[in-house]
Formats: sequence, structure tokens, C-alpha cells
Amino acid sequence: MAENRMISVEEALDTVLNVAQRLPPVTVSLHEALGKVLAQDITAPDPLPPYPASVKDGYAVLASDGPGEYTVITESRAGNDGVGVTVTPGTVAYVTTGGPIPDGADAVVQVEDTQLIESASVDSKRVRILKQIKQGVDIRPVGCDIAEGDVVLKSGERLGPAEIGLLATVGVLTVKVYPTPTIAVLSTGDELVEPTSEILNRGQIRDSNRAMILAAGTQQQCKVLDLGIAHDDEKEIEKILDRASSSGIDILLTSGGVSMGDRDFVKPLLEKSGRVHFHKVCMKPGKPLTFAEILPGSTENKKANKILAFGLPGNPVSCLVCFHLFVVPAIRHLSGWTNPHLPRVHARLKRSIKTDPIRPEFHRAFVKWEVNSRLGNSGFVAESTGHQMSSRLLSMKSANAFLELPASGNLIPAGSFVVASIISDLSDFAGHGIPTSTQSVNAEQGCMPQEINIESQGSEFRVAILTVSDTVALGSGPDRRYLLPSSYTLWYLCLARS
Repeated sequence: MAENRMISVEEALDTVLNVAQRLPPVTVSLHEALGKVLAQDITAPDPLPPYPASVKDGYAVLASDGPGEYTVITESRAGNDGVGVTVTPGTVAYVTTGGPIPDGADAVVQVEDTQLIESASVDSKRVRILKQIKQGVDIRPVGCDIAEGDVVLKSGERLGPAEIGLLATVGVLTVKVYPTPTIAVLSTGDELVEPTSEILNRGQIRDSNRAMILAAGTQQQCKVLDLGIAHDDEKEIEKILDRASSSGIDILLTSGGVSMGDRDFVKPLLEKSGRVHFHKVCMKPGKPLTFAEILPGSTENKKANKILAFGLPGNPVSCLVCFHLFVVPAIRHLSGWTNPHLPRVHARLKRSIKTDPIRPEFHRAFVKWEVNSRLGNSGFVAESTGHQMSSRLLSMKSANAFLELPASGNLIPAGSFVVASIISDLSDFAGHGIPTSTQSVNAEQGCMPQEINIESQGSEFRVAILTVSDTVALGSGPDRRYLLPSSYTLWYLCLARS
């Protein structure tokens, strides 16, 4: 049984991460690997490029020949083009970007530094080289990008679009990764009805927590299981928890039923099926947070894996704050992240904030980077989302950070720096400070000085992917620029946002 004391946020998070255990690795296809953490080192089976390759469209030459008119003896585009042909003094070979350099040649003259000489003979082509170049110019030697046997990716690295491209480059189509956990979500409370309810009777509210936490789990790339709504009935809740614990889940999330009321049954039921590590955290909002582990053998399925159980508070804001501060790091730890903690930055307050006198507060705010070249104080700036009552979900709507405010009861003046835990992408379109179609982007902000048109409502991008390559089309080589649709879409959207 957990001690009947209120523990600090730091102690609570340390407890969660010490109890959580990394999930066993699984093998997935390249298409399923995006966002996962590698569980193996990846080495290159062959060099890249596998042959001396041209950097540009141009002519492969002997550098010692110098400027002059030369006979074009072959074209080296792809596949077997140019094989068996040797460039000798007085001759050149046409090459395309990425094409193999014919034997004998030791440099490439780009097309811009040449003139094609018209000839009466169709079979004989001649070109005028206009520029003297040195040996090795515009030739990529064998293995200059990746040498055979190089470790291109290490175990523990997270796979983004570039990493997916590297896997394809070295011919890895299946890879061992740490899986993301499966999460089950249950709402409890007699007052709750489904969001589809059009008419609310006295004392009823629509269940927002379940939809919110299911979406939050999906956002973390987890598989989610909807357990529905349970009434404040001990037997009903126990039955649902037993069924969920036997379904192969890794994390159980409940909301409500963890406070001090006579019908708050979640905590005693978790104590019955495992071990409760804590049930009160010194924080605002989110004090009535329960964390437990449901141990193998404590359910009807004796082979079930250990389950991390979080009894989240019933108030919507408290529920989501606790999800970000404790569940997200647990998900990342199970998923193999080297550092599962939320990123933190120092941000300057735009307006003064009064702190709570008793508990440290995680104040919902919007953080953005502001450039002020005139004053020389560029940096992150934090603006409160307004009234912070734990039932007011509107305070989370535009928040991308929690300001970590100490329990002092004092007023922190505007301009002061505070620590901010980042909970979402700082460049999110939905936030403040993002240029619209009527705003010009300042070059000082690291963006191109042109207008950006963003449709924030109902935007959908359809991306078509085509690799243009004679080598690949002829089956003479792998598609080393291959990016899967999901990866390429992310890359495309990043370009759209930049």
C-alpha cells in the first residue's frame, strides 16, 4: 500500500520511470518504422556510391587534356552505359548526375563549361571544353558518402524521415525497434454520459476526458483501447479493470474515482490487483493522481504482462496535465527513448503571474520565439492562456507548454524568466505568432522574405512520389532515394511549414 503522504513531482516521475520497463523489441517493415526507436545497429553492406559517380551533368575527361575540341566516345547515364569503354587522351564521355565515371577519366567538366559542336555525322559527336580543371573535380569516389561496414544508425536512435531514407539506402527493409505501448482508457462517474447525448439531465455532463486521452495516446503513436464509461459501482469497475488487464495492454488510464470521496473506487481496486506507489502529488493542478502497477498473476490471465496504471484526476485540465507530465515520459521510456523527459526551456513572462502559496503550479501557456534585434534580447516568450481553473479545458486549447511556477504566493513580474516544459510542437500552426497570408515573414526570423499562405482549417495534403532514374527503372540498382509515403509526407509538410 502506498504511503499516505503527498510526494513531489520529481519523486513521482522518478518512481514512474523506475517502475516502467522498456518493451521487448519487435521486427517491423520500413513502412511501420517511422517514429520508433532502433533496437539494433545498422551497418552498410556496400559502399555509397558503389562506383565513382558524377556530381553534375557534364563530360568525363582527362584533366591533363585541358581546353579544346574532343570526340564524345560514349554516354554514361545509368545501368551498363559506358561499360567497357575507356576515356583516352583526346576523348571524353558524356555523363549525367549520379552516373558512373568511365575508366580512364579523372574529372568532370560541367555542361555549362562546354559547347556542343554541330557535326554532319550523326554517329560522331564532338564537344568543346572551355575550362581547365583539376583531377577529381565533380567526381564522388567509391564510398565517399558511406563506406562498406560503416555503422549508419545506432541502437537507441529514433527513426525520422532521414533515418528511414538511410535504411533504404543500405537496403534494410525490416528493422528491429522498440514498440509503442498499448493503452486502455476508462472514464468513471455517474454524472458522465456519452458526447453524443443531445439532452443533458440535471447532474449530467458529457465525457470529455476519454476522447481527449484516447486522442493524446494516439498522438504518441500508441495503440488505444476504449473501455467506455463506468458508473460509480465497485463491482462494475472491478469487472472492467480485470477484463482490460487480461487484454494485453501495457498502460491503463482511468479518469475520476481517485479522490477522497466514499464512491472513489479506483485506488482501492488498484491496491487489490497490484501495488499502488503513490496517490497524491504536490502539484497544481493534478494532486489526486494515483500510480500503480498491476502485477502478472493478479488477474485471471496468469501470463499477463506487468501493467502501469494511472488513476488520472476527473477534472479535464488536471487529467491532461498529468497525462503530459507522467504518462508521456512513461510511454517514451517503454518505447525505448534514451531521454523520455519533456523538453524544457527558459521563457520570459509576457505578463506578471501570481503563484500559489502551497503547491508548485504547472501554468498553461503559449511559448514562442521572439526576435528583437533592436534590444538584443531575443528568446522564448511565454503568455498565459488565461484563467487556470482545473475544470476549464479552454486553458489547454492553445497551450504548448507548462510554466513551472514555485509555491511562494508571490507575484512573478513580467519580464522574469521561468522554466517551461514543452508539450507540443512550438511551430504548431494552431498557435499564436504564426504568419498568415496577410503577414510578411521577416528575414530576421530565419524565414524567406515572402508571404506564406496557410489554410488552418481542414487542410489536407495529397503527396505523389516518383523516383526518376534509369538505373532503378532498368532494375540495375536499388532506389537509394526511396522514402516511404508516411516519411515523405512529413518531409513535404516540413517544407510547407518552413
